[in-house]
Amino acid sequence: MFAVVDIQGQQFKVTENTKYYVPKLTADLESEVVFDNILLLNDGKATKVGTPFVEGAKVHAKILEHLKDDKVIVFKKKRRISYKKKRGHRQLLTRIEVTKIA
Repeated sequence: MFAVVDIQGQQFKVTENTKYYVPKLTADLESEVVFDNILLLNDGKATKVGTPFVEGAKVHAKILEHLKDDKVIVFKKKRRISYKKKRGHRQLLTRIEVTKIA
C-alpha cells in the first residue's frame, strides 16, 4: 500500500512504517500529524486517483526531529573581471515516520 501525498507543495510517495525528510513543519516533536492532501492511493488491488485529492483518505505521521540539511555552496565567478561571490544555504527539514495510511 502506498500513497502520493502533497506536503507543503512537494509530492512524496509514502508507504507505512518508513521515514522521510520533508520541508519544515510547525508541529512539536513526538506529535501526530495528519495529511489529507492525498493525490493518489494504491491499496494493492486498486488505484484511486484524486481530482485533485482522494476524498476520505488520510496519512498519519509522527514527527521525529527538526534539523538542517547539508550546506549547499553557490559560487559565482566572472573571469578577468575580479567578480566572485560565495553564498551558502542550509534548508530546514523535518524527519517524519508514516504510521498509518487510511
